[in-house]
Amino acid sequence: MNILLLYPEFPDTFWSFKHALKFVKKKASLPPLGLLTVASMLPPSWQRRLVDLNLRPLHGDDLAWADIAFVSAMGVQQESAREVIARCKAAAIPVVAGGPLFTTGYAEFPEVDYFVLNEAEVTLPRFIADLENGVPERFYTATEFPEMALTPVPEWGLLDMKKYASMAIQFSRGCPYRCDFCNVTTLFGHKIRTKSSAQIIAELDGLRQHNWQDSIFFVDDNFIAHRSYLKKELLPALIEWRQSNGVTNKFYTECSINLADDDELMDMMVQAGFNQVFIGIETPEVSALQACGKQHNTSRDMLANVRRIQHAGIEVQGGFIVGFDSDTPSIFQKQIEFIQKSGIVTAMVGILQALPGTKLYERLKGEGRLLPHSSGDNADSNTNIVPVMDPEILRKGYREMMNHLYAPKFYYQRIRTLLKEYQAPKLKSRFRMSQLMAFLRSTVILGVIGRERFQYWRMLAWTAINRQQALPLAVTLAIYGHHFRKVCALHLKERQYGGA
Repeated sequence: MNILLLYPEFPDTFWSFKHALKFVKKKASLPPLGLLTVASMLPPSWQRRLVDLNLRPLHGDDLAWADIAFVSAMGVQQESAREVIARCKAAAIPVVAGGPLFTTGYAEFPEVDYFVLNEAEVTLPRFIADLENGVPERFYTATEFPEMALTPVPEWGLLDMKKYASMAIQFSRGCPYRCDFCNVTTLFGHKIRTKSSAQIIAELDGLRQHNWQDSIFFVDDNFIAHRSYLKKELLPALIEWRQSNGVTNKFYTECSINLADDDELMDMMVQAGFNQVFIGIETPEVSALQACGKQHNTSRDMLANVRRIQHAGIEVQGGFIVGFDSDTPSIFQKQIEFIQKSGIVTAMVGILQALPGTKLYERLKGEGRLLPHSSGDNADSNTNIVPVMDPEILRKGYREMMNHLYAPKFYYQRIRTLLKEYQAPKLKSRFRMSQLMAFLRSTVILGVIGRERFQYWRMLAWTAINRQQALPLAVTLAIYGHHFRKVCALHLKERQYGGA
C-alpha cells in the first residue's frame, strides 16, 4: 500500500519565519514531527512518501502514486488543510486525518474519510488493523494517555533535511498547570509522561546518522515539568552524548518561568546545549494571571526571573496576551514597558483567543461571547471572543503596541538589553557557511536597503566592541526583526472581529 503523508502549508505568521528563512536559503523552520512519528508506526511493507507543502507543492504524480493519504495539521494550517483534502478527494484518494486541528475540530471536515484522533500510539494501531481487515471505522478516539515508551524513533529518512532550519524531537507530553486558555491538557492531559534518556539519545543518533549538525527543538510544552528525571537522567545523558561525540548541536525548548528558581537545572541545561527557551509570561497583571489559572506566574518578580535565566546563558523568548476580561486600556503600555525592560527580543503578543476544548472556550460559550471563527493564529490581530474591553480600543491598542515593539528603534534597543544581560555559554561550536551568507545578506537587506540600517550598524558595532561572542546571535535577532516587521505589516490592518 502506498501512503502519502501530507503536511499543509503554514500561512505567513509570527512563527513561520518565512522572511527570515530566506537569509539562510531554507524553506521551513521545522519538519512535521507528528507525521514522521506516524510513518514509523506503519507496517514495514507499506510504502511512504512525505510531501511537506512548506517545501514544495503537491503534484499530480504524488496523487497518482497514492492509495491513501494521511493529513496532520495544527489550527493555523486549516486553510491549506482544506485545499489538500479537496485535492485528494477529487483524485478519489481516501483521507485519514489526525493531529490537533482535527482532534478538536473534526466536525468541520465532513469530507474526511477516517479520523485517527488523540495520541497515535493508541488509535493508529486499531485503525491499521481494521484497514487491513477491510472494516475501517470512521472515528478512532481514545481517553487514555499512553506511556511514551511506545513512541518510535521518527522516520528521519523521509525528510529533505537541507531545506529545514531546525529539527524537532519530543521528550515529554502533558502539563501540570491549569491555564484556562491553553489546550495542551485537552490534548495531552495533566500527567507528565516522558521518553527515557535512551529513547532521546536514539533519536539524536538518528539525526547524526543523517549528518544533522544544526539546532534541534525539544517541542515539549513544558520541558522542565519532570525536573527530577531531567537532573538525574536526561540532562546527564545529553551532556555525556555531547562530550563523547563532539557534537555542536544547539537545543531550544519551552518551559515555565520557575526555571529561574533552579540554578543547578539551568547550568545543566546549558552544559547539555540549551541556549534558548520560550516562556509563557502572558501579562504583568496579577489579577489576569489569577483569573486565567496561571498562579505559578504570580508572587514572583518575573522581570528579575527573566534576567536570571539570561545570566545563566539562556535567551528568553516570551509569549504575551492582551484582551483578558480584567484588562483596561493601560495594559498596552504595561506590556510594552515589561517587554522592553526584560530584553525579550522575540515577544509573541496576541489577543486572547478561546480554543475548543479549553475551560475558557466553555465559559465564554456559556456566556454567549464566542464568535464563529478562529484563525488558529493568536498573533494576527483577530480574536473569536467578544471582549469586555471595547473591541475598537482593544484592536487599536494591540496594533499600536505591536508597531511600537517591532519598530526598529525599540526592537534594536531590546537586542542590546538582552546582550547586556546574556552570558553566552562557552560551548564547542562550528563555523557554518550558511551563517556567513546570512550575515552578508543582512548587511545588504538590513544595512543598506532597510529603513533600520542606522540601528543595524550601530547594534553590530556595539556588539563587536562589547559582546564579540554574541555577534552571531545579534545578527540572527536582526534578521528575525525583519521577519516580524513583515508579519506586522501584513496583519496589523484595519479589520473587524470574526474575520470580516
